[in-house]
Amino acid sequence: MQDLKNQDALDTAGRVGLAAYGLVHLVVAWLALQLAFGDREGSASSTGAVQQLAEQPLGGFLVWAVAVGMFLLAIWRVFDGLAGKIGDDGSDRAKSAAVGIGKAVLYAAVGVSAVKVAIGSGSSKGSSSDSMTATVMEWPGGQLLVGAAGLAVIGYGGWLVYVAWSERFLKKIDGKDQSGNTGTAFTWFGKAGYAAKGVAIGVIGGLFVYAAATHEAKKSGGLDQALQKILDQPFGPVLLTLVAIGIAAYGLFAFARAKQDSPS
Repeated sequence: MQDLKNQDALDTAGRVGLAAYGLVHLVVAWLALQLAFGDREGSASSTGAVQQLAEQPLGGFLVWAVAVGMFLLAIWRVFDGLAGKIGDDGSDRAKSAAVGIGKAVLYAAVGVSAVKVAIGSGSSKGSSSDSMTATVMEWPGGQLLVGAAGLAVIGYGGWLVYVAWSERFLKKIDGKDQSGNTGTAFTWFGKAGYAAKGVAIGVIGGLFVYAAATHEAKKSGGLDQALQKILDQPFGPVLLTLVAIGIAAYGLFAFARAKQDSPS
């Protein structure tokens, strides 16, 4: 009985966190769309999204809600990863734990950014990725490390595109939600969302590889720089609009997962 209550609490934490994550993606998509139409003031990143939320009515409440949600999502990811799947062998459980912990770190980072914005210390326009890349490049073999990290990020972006193409993401949706109009909507949200995220993350990885090849830390960057790079391409506004729509679709897919009885 106690185990069942603990699982229910963990699932609730996951649902709250996924809803917060979906909200962040919707705001990032809105910022990316504004960037596509010529407004370059905001930062189309998770931090920029949280700052945008802070400027809305009840902004302080929204930012703290995102912070709490992201920390809950991180906790859920850790426990979900460590639990593994029934029938998994040792290597599968180890892989599940590593993936869960890795994602938890990313979610927690968004939560920390939200806390900084909430307490008024998150409005810096500087790029932390630039300074971090510059520091790593000064290490022995630093260029190789940055280049390898960039290739790994590109690989992850490619994996997300594959997930979109293969529809592996449907495993995250209950069977009852995979049929009818609802199932069709979830499928398209997932395909567009995972593909768009994969493209954006692949561009981020490319920026790190280019920074390593040229030994220029400022050539690296996060999501906002990646979206700017997409905008600078031929038909950039159209491409960026499509990516923004995809990111919004991913946010809606996160909401779809959040509404399930068990988001695992």
